[in-house]
Amino acid sequence: MAMARGTGIQGEDFRYLIVRPYKGGIWDVLKYSLRGDIECGSKFLESSDQGVVGGEAADHRWIILVSIVARRIIHFLGKPMELTGYGVDFFLNLLSQNGSLFGLFYNLLRGDIVLPKRGTETFISTIGHLDERMDLSQAKNLVGDLHNSTPGEGIKNVELDDRATMDLCMMASKLAYENAKVVRNVVVHHWKMHFVDFYDCWDDYQKKKSTQVFLLCDKPKDATLILISFRGTEPFDADDWSTDFDYSWYEIPNLGKLHMGFLEALGAGNREDATSFHYHLQKRSTKHSYPEAAEVESSNEGPHSERSAGIDKKGIPLEMVEMSAYYMVREKLKTLFEEHKNAKYIVTGHSLGGALAILFPIVLVLHEETNLLQKLLGVHTFGQPRVGNKQLGRFMEAHINHPVPKYFRVVYCNDLVPRLPYDDKTFLYKHFGVCLYYNSCYIEQKMDEEPNKNYFGITHMILEHLIAIWELIRSLTMGYTHGPEYKEGWFSIFLRVLGLSMPGIAAHCSVNYVNSVRLGKS
Repeated sequence: MAMARGTGIQGEDFRYLIVRPYKGGIWDVLKYSLRGDIECGSKFLESSDQGVVGGEAADHRWIILVSIVARRIIHFLGKPMELTGYGVDFFLNLLSQNGSLFGLFYNLLRGDIVLPKRGTETFISTIGHLDERMDLSQAKNLVGDLHNSTPGEGIKNVELDDRATMDLCMMASKLAYENAKVVRNVVVHHWKMHFVDFYDCWDDYQKKKSTQVFLLCDKPKDATLILISFRGTEPFDADDWSTDFDYSWYEIPNLGKLHMGFLEALGAGNREDATSFHYHLQKRSTKHSYPEAAEVESSNEGPHSERSAGIDKKGIPLEMVEMSAYYMVREKLKTLFEEHKNAKYIVTGHSLGGALAILFPIVLVLHEETNLLQKLLGVHTFGQPRVGNKQLGRFMEAHINHPVPKYFRVVYCNDLVPRLPYDDKTFLYKHFGVCLYYNSCYIEQKMDEEPNKNYFGITHMILEHLIAIWELIRSLTMGYTHGPEYKEGWFSIFLRVLGLSMPGIAAHCSVNYVNSVRLGKS
């Protein structure tokens, strides 16, 4: 077992646990799970000290077993999932760009078939085909009010728990699944707002650009509202699903434990070098975070010389600033506030994107980015997984939910993802913030925690499947009972049929969240 120790943000020791599902054999996993055999556990668990594997991890070894089994299955299915994703994307766009299945055959007979091109304005993601709505609903009036407002006054029209704000955030969360050209087209031509930029960001652990985020403003000059939207879990991306089931954590003294996979997606570390989390997450009152910064300090003066040495003013290597989601968004925000001095911003995301949306202000708090935190209007997440423990929740409640709530989690009915990673009675993982829970009839309730918080309870299983049957029947009638914009297409209905075997997956679809926001009743 690899072990390391380091100094935390207050000069205390940092702690971590990394679950490596592919290192130990199946017998090692079973012996550790059944007997608590520390030697076997050490083969697939890496920690900062022996006490973590023999203590906290051993007490929750069944949860770790579920994590290992799930991630091994996902890893095994990774390549087939990727190929299936490419095939589904291509087929859905082939049908839509040729009108329909009949249109495809007709064009084929004429020799005039339209072939979809990935990365273009017309190539829509699988998520986009599940719910083809692009236009805003209640948010149209909000955008109009922002356009007509004077600088500094328009922000009074933005209420975080208002349907219009939630509609804008949910549609932006759904739009984040699209490519940059689709995002720009929808923001500019459908929403009549100002598109700022779209970023493909580097995950240093996965060694690929797997984190996407875009920014928009209500108008190009004297903007009132800036919105940041992170992309969520992509349905055929095995790495995204593996991250959702990951049990690895990193603990920051006086703050709490944070989900390691989500931190990596945000660009705040790499588990292959656990000390990298310390460098990225310590308070910036420490003059230099990286050793490289100290080496250039004596021979370089001022920000320009530091930049020439590959280190920014706060000791962060420039490649991290230029490639990782956290640093790219943070620096862009600072630039935007120089142009739009009266603006405030909202961070949003669906699924994994929701986890990144709340982690962003958490890291801002750690870095003591007071000016940016004062400009934070709120965080809206949809179907977001848990990001840390109870201590983290208490710490952040004091920073972003007082004197008024700024963090709202929207959860639809039996959605599986908000119930991940597992939450037991005494340990990881815990939600915080205001939970806006919608049942299958779109009735909203404000609560601290969604019902059936761990999903897999036997007592809930029958009810979950009955609700899935009801949701399937409802999807066939929505167009008649609520209007054409709520009519679900064949692909969405097909997924609901598949979801009868695993209701929590179908419930996670964005169509349920859009409907909840637009049709929800208190």
